[in-house]
Amino acid sequence: MKQARTANRLHRVQRVVRLLVLGAAVLCFASAQPASGGAGPGSTERAAGQAQAGKAVFNGKGVCFYCHGVDGRRDRLPRIEADTAALIAQLNPPPADLRVPSRLRLKTDRERTSAIRNGHPGTGMFPDTRITDQELADTLAYLAVLRQEGTPTP
Repeated sequence: MKQARTANRLHRVQRVVRLLVLGAAVLCFASAQPASGGAGPGSTERAAGQAQAGKAVFNGKGVCFYCHGVDGRRDRLPRIEADTAALIAQLNPPPADLRVPSRLRLKTDRERTSAIRNGHPGTGMFPDTRITDQELADTLAYLAVLRQEGTPTP
């Protein structure tokens, strides 16, 4: 009985997080300016990533920072509504610490691209189809920087 309640609660948490992110995505999409040039979501052109631009996507339009923390630091979560923060805190498994390569389940950019575009089954990570191929390449470049920096010592 307790497992059923826990599973039901987890399902509700994941649904609420997805709805929150979808709402944020709609707001971002509604206010976005059309990109001039660059690869679009359906482009076959391979985009070279720029880490600094990826940092802006990670901490902005991509809303990655909601769960993974500002600049990939799980100890630096953004200021969000308390109930939203509580839901994110209950995700199981918790969002990955992107700065610790040994703890990451996704080992290649191909796997990371698939998880970003299609969601990551078995986690609370939802698909993000709003970012362009260039923004995705930039985000992957930024994630590589986070992995190289590793976990800073306090």
